[in-house]
Amino acid sequence: MKAWRQPVIAGIGETEYSYASGRSELQLAAEASLAALRDSGLPVAKADGLVTYTLDSNDELELQRCLGMPFLRWSGRAPFGGVGCTASVQIAAAAVAAGYAEAVIVYRALNGRSGRRYGTPEASKSVGSGGQLHYAMGLDTGAKSYAAETQGYLRRHGVTSEDLGRYVVAARALAATNPRAIYHGKPLSLDEHQASRWIVEPWLRRYDCCLENDGGAALLVTSLDTARTLGKPAIAILGAAQAHGIGRRIAYDVYRSAEEIAAEKSALVSDLKQQAGMSPSEADVALLYDAFSPSVFIALEDFGICESGAAKHFIAAGETGLSGCMPVNPNGGLIGESYMHGINNVNEAVRQLRGQAANQVSGAETALVTGGGALMLGRI
Repeated sequence: MKAWRQPVIAGIGETEYSYASGRSELQLAAEASLAALRDSGLPVAKADGLVTYTLDSNDELELQRCLGMPFLRWSGRAPFGGVGCTASVQIAAAAVAAGYAEAVIVYRALNGRSGRRYGTPEASKSVGSGGQLHYAMGLDTGAKSYAAETQGYLRRHGVTSEDLGRYVVAARALAATNPRAIYHGKPLSLDEHQASRWIVEPWLRRYDCCLENDGGAALLVTSLDTARTLGKPAIAILGAAQAHGIGRRIAYDVYRSAEEIAAEKSALVSDLKQQAGMSPSEADVALLYDAFSPSVFIALEDFGICESGAAKHFIAAGETGLSGCMPVNPNGGLIGESYMHGINNVNEAVRQLRGQAANQVSGAETALVTGGGALMLGRI
């Protein structure tokens, strides 16, 4: 086995985000992957790994042929969808660090609006054994399951619909100035948020839920030595962690105790801190998985960015804005930019650290990205 090598993200790529792509999910995956290769400057012949999610419809060997990769030396899949956005990067980084692959493309493509809509009961049937249990119990959409999971937190800390709406309004304001975003040019007022229909009363309104859209997103993980030969800015993967307790369901923690969940989250943060040599709360910008608005409140507290129960005040005070003490989702997140099961948030973190973002956080040198696990990224 080769000596350990520093894994970096050397390229990112995306298709346009839309409600009707007009092409197959395989074509979207290929377009995004080629865009990531072009961004890195690496010839397609040098790419030798592919990683995606278990929910992605695109077979690795089919994508290999579409891209023209001569050999596929490494492949892998992270569990489910959004919970795999950081785990997929971890799988790619591990292969590169160990020398099993030279350059690994992480991709996600879906027709999540014009094809199978992820917010529907039908989509929930495909989420493994955990999803089948949820479905049988009447939790037949992601919104229902997530509302059931988070209601304890929301009740305990007195979080209201208006509190959730303040995060959504902030996310939409950032999306409105991001040309890649579905909601580009479409800010939202708190009154409009409050007037939107209930999806799961009394917790989730329409605008508390992420987008359903079509598109593809990809990134290229390689070694620092290889990236330096390309002459393009590379972003170091400082840490990548997962922590799934034995009682965990594949997507939602509806059935576990608060103590079990807290232990799992503590292990995740501890692993990430040990790897990165810094606390997640010390990052300059945070890309927090926001499939539903309550997740941002919980993540702010889980990762030590604010005290327990203080997220609603932290957000209301503007601390998650571009000039706040922890800017959150400057791209608009999954609520405002695009729902690509989190890969678009990883790409936004890379843009921020390159200094190339539409809504640039001044002086950003480190970034926290969360999903089912978490990443710490740093400027080289």
